[in-house]
Amino acid sequence: MPRILGLSGSLRRASFNASLLRAAARLAPEGTEVDVRGIQGVPLYDADLEAQGTPQAVLDLRAALAEADGLLLVSPEYNNGIPGPFKNAIDWMASGAGADLFKGKPVALMGASPMATGTILAQDHWLPVLRTLGTRPWFEGRLMVGRAPEKFDDHGALTDADTRKRLGAFMAGFAAALG
Repeated sequence: MPRILGLSGSLRRASFNASLLRAAARLAPEGTEVDVRGIQGVPLYDADLEAQGTPQAVLDLRAALAEADGLLLVSPEYNNGIPGPFKNAIDWMASGAGADLFKGKPVALMGASPMATGTILAQDHWLPVLRTLGTRPWFEGRLMVGRAPEKFDDHGALTDADTRKRLGAFMAGFAAALG
């Protein structure tokens, strides 16, 4: 049974990306476990703070990554790039001994945005980070949800049938790649 750590990179309570991650967990193939997480509680990276001990929020994310067969990054796009808080969380997770957890780990990217193009630029900006960490990016599928306010209801449920179909296929492909 593949186990996927799904990380939403938005801090907003009503985040389209957190909603997309929850929908991905529901639409994952039977027998696939998706551990839905966020980055709340991860402080700004500071080597002085790290010298005092790694924050519990980071330790929890590292433990979840260690148990996962694959990592699903659900990334917003801020100013045509990677959101600072999300990059910060990954930097914390990869600091020190955490770097070894990323080596060879299959990683899939997806994201939702109010913009028509979805999160295409943020996803492209993640690739050098993933390469540096030694991950194995999954290139068999790519999912960008544009015009997100039209595709989710007021409670964060994914209501667009075409997007649900694409998301189900994406999750099936990633789960199959994990084995």
